[in-house]
Amino acid sequence: MSDEEKHHSHHHDHHHHEENNVWISRNQLLISMLIAIVLVFVVVFIHKKISLHKQPPARSSEAAMQITSVERMYPVMGTMATVKIYGPEDVTDKAADKVQDVFQDVQDICNIFDPKSEIARLNATAADKPFRCSQMLWDLLQIARRAYEVSDHSFDITVKPLMDVWGLYRSREMMPSEQEIRNAMTLVGLDKVIFNDKAHTVKFMVKGMAFDLGGIAKGFAVDEASDAIKNMGISTGTINLGGNIYCMPSAPPTKSAYTIAVRNPMKKNEVCGTVDVKDQALSTSGNYERYVIIGDKQYTHIIDAKKGIPVVDMLAVTVVTPKAVDADYLSTSIFINGPEFAEKIRKDYSRTSFLIIRRNPETSTPEVTKIGGIWNNIKTKDLTAK
Repeated sequence: MSDEEKHHSHHHDHHHHEENNVWISRNQLLISMLIAIVLVFVVVFIHKKISLHKQPPARSSEAAMQITSVERMYPVMGTMATVKIYGPEDVTDKAADKVQDVFQDVQDICNIFDPKSEIARLNATAADKPFRCSQMLWDLLQIARRAYEVSDHSFDITVKPLMDVWGLYRSREMMPSEQEIRNAMTLVGLDKVIFNDKAHTVKFMVKGMAFDLGGIAKGFAVDEASDAIKNMGISTGTINLGGNIYCMPSAPPTKSAYTIAVRNPMKKNEVCGTVDVKDQALSTSGNYERYVIIGDKQYTHIIDAKKGIPVVDMLAVTVVTPKAVDADYLSTSIFINGPEFAEKIRKDYSRTSFLIIRRNPETSTPEVTKIGGIWNNIKTKDLTAK
C-alpha cells in the first residue's frame, strides 16, 4: 500500500478525490511530483512562439506585440499544478504569477493540516460557537451545500470520520464493524450544520464534526485562477491542478481546441482516448489501483456519505462542464450514484458530458456509458483487458 493511501483512505486528495490528503509531507510531495510525470491527463500543445502581424510600433512596445507562451509546474495543495498560458510577453508571466497566488490563497484557507488555516480554526471552534467565514470560504461552502443537495446527500464535506474508520481497515483488508460505522455516521451530515446566510457564520450541532474541502477545493481554485487571468486579458491556455483541468476560451496556436488524454482505468500508464475541450473544465474521479477487495467486493477509495460505505465496482468517471468546481464534485457524485443519476442531473448543467466506466460485478469486465457527444475518440475496446 502506498504512503499516500495509508495517509488517507480517500480519492480525492479530495474530500472525495484522489489525494484526500490534501496537504502532505515532503516525501509524499516528491512522490506526487513523480506521479505528475505520468499525470492522469496529458495536455497536448504546440510549443512554439508565433508572431502577430506587425502593427505600427507607435501604439505598443515590441514586447507587448510578441505572442509567447509560459509554462510552469509546481507542487501545491497536495498535488501538482501545471499551467500553460499564451499571450503578449508583458502579461503572460504576471498571469502565471497570479495563478500561483490564487492557489496559495485557497490553500491557506482550506488546508485542514495547518492549524492556522481558516478551515482548521472553523473545525476547532464551530461546535462551541458560530464561526464567521471570510468571503472566499463562504463562497466555497455555498458550493459544498449545492453539491450536497445535487448529489442527494452522498457528496458531503463532513465525511472525514467515515474515511478515517475505513482507512484504518483498508490497510488490514477487513470491514469495520456496523457499530464503528454507526458511530462515525453520528458526526457526518451537512444537515447537522447551521448556516447563517445573513451573518456568514457556521455552527456544528454535534461536537467532533469537521469540514474537509478536499473534494471541491482544487476545482474552486482553478475557477478562481482562470477568472483572475481572464480579467488580465488572457484567453488562451490551460490550468491543470492535480487533474482538475480548465481549458481557456481560445484554442492554442494552429489548433481548434485543447486535446486532453483520458487515462485507461484498467491500465494506469495507458490512455483510452482523447477528448477535445475549449472553454470547459475536465475532472476524473477514478480509483485506478486504489481499491481493496474484501470478501468478493471491490471497494473503491470514495465513500458514499449517505450509506457510510465505499463505492463498489465503479472504475472511473470523467466530467466535462464549463466550471472546474462543478466537474470536481460532479465526477465524485456520479462515481457514487451511477449513470442513471448522471442522466437525471445533466439537464441542470449546460455544455456538460459524462464518461462512466464501471466494472460488471458478474463478469469483472468494464462497461462504458457515454453521455454527451464528445466521446467519439474514446476506444472502449481498449478497456477489456483486465
